[in-house]
Amino acid sequence: MRRDYTFYVYIMASRSGTLYVGMTNDIKRRVEEHRNSEKECFTKWYGCTRLVFVEFHQYVINAIERESQIKSWTREKKEDLIRSVNPKWRDLTCELGV
Repeated sequence: MRRDYTFYVYIMASRSGTLYVGMTNDIKRRVEEHRNSEKECFTKWYGCTRLVFVEFHQYVINAIERESQIKSWTREKKEDLIRSVNPKWRDLTCELGV
């Protein structure tokens, strides 16, 4: 039996503008982990709690490659990507039901 999965490449942002690029197969769980993290990690240190960009991929290899690609970009190019789909940098969690 074939099961279709959805993988997500996403960008979290802090109020001060720090960006975190990640990949997951459960965007709701991952956003909650970023917001409620009790362990010391990048998103807790910098307050990256707003989901400002998300892409969907059917295959994990495509999501991993895209995450790596975006991580290698300059900050300006990442900001351009966010603005291309979310010009006001709104938190997208409500739109995804997160």
